Amino acid sequence: MSANVLSVEVSVFKQFYALTKPRVIQLIVFCALIGMVLAVPGLPTWAELELALVACLGIWLVAGAAAAFNCIVEKGIDAKMKRTAWRPTARGELADWQTLLFSAVLCAAGSALLYFWVNPLTMWLTFATFIGYAVVYTVILKPLTPQNIVIGGASGAMPPVLGWAAMAGNVGPEAMILFLIIFLWTPPHFWALALYRVEDYRKSGLPMLPVTHGSEFTRLMVLLYTFILFAACLMPYIYGMSSWLYLMAAVVLNFGFCLYAFYLWRDYSDLLARKTFRFSLIHLSLLFAALLLDHYLL
Repeated sequence: MSANVLSVEVSVFKQFYALTKPRVIQLIVFCALIGMVLAVPGLPTWAELELALVACLGIWLVAGAAAAFNCIVEKGIDAKMKRTAWRPTARGELADWQTLLFSAVLCAAGSALLYFWVNPLTMWLTFATFIGYAVVYTVILKPLTPQNIVIGGASGAMPPVLGWAAMAGNVGPEAMILFLIIFLWTPPHFWALALYRVEDYRKSGLPMLPVTHGSEFTRLMVLLYTFILFAACLMPYIYGMSSWLYLMAAVVLNFGFCLYAFYLWRDYSDLLARKTFRFSLIHLSLLFAALLLDHYLL
């Protein structure tokens, strides 16, 4: 009996954990961590390391709360899409009240950590990000306009700003440059996914760009955004945040992203769209890793 109870508890834990969208949260916390690192000149002190750890935990909790709330709002849509049909809310494995309570607890815990152990500015910025993603993007923008991911991308671009605010107690121009990079990265990243998942989005009724404007127009937008993103990714070097190490990485990574987008525009295939989407994840991860290395090595 005890073994069965333990098995059920583990299963329920996995269901709640899945609501937080762990892979997405990992990237969010990583980008926030980069903002924290860049906000501290040189090697951090032990106190700064402790502060960064608490800030990462608080941001993770609030981001997880936003993801869980998103699962409630979109459970009907998720059930129609292969990519999301496995989610516990879409399968009816968790009741709405359970998910809502879980989201509220995570948000309250994360906000308390940030307010009392980090600083109020970080808490309010993180809470505003929660509202931006869970309410403005999910409830209002996503079902209303094909530009949902462009406008709503502002909340997804906030992690480095949150990280910077946690360590510096303010939002400097460096943080806004990092914000701009993620803001411009989000549309080509997400539209590459939407291109090969277009039938899922069509069934769901969401006005995603490939559904409303077609594949060719979406591919052109992906290509144009990668060009603009290329320019934005040079700004850390131009502003003096980084040196030649980051610049080299930014040029190579953005050239690769533009190349993928160009081939996607010229000769579309679902396989190429999938590869472009995967490369976009590698692009952002390595770009921010290059900022981290540049900060400490040069």
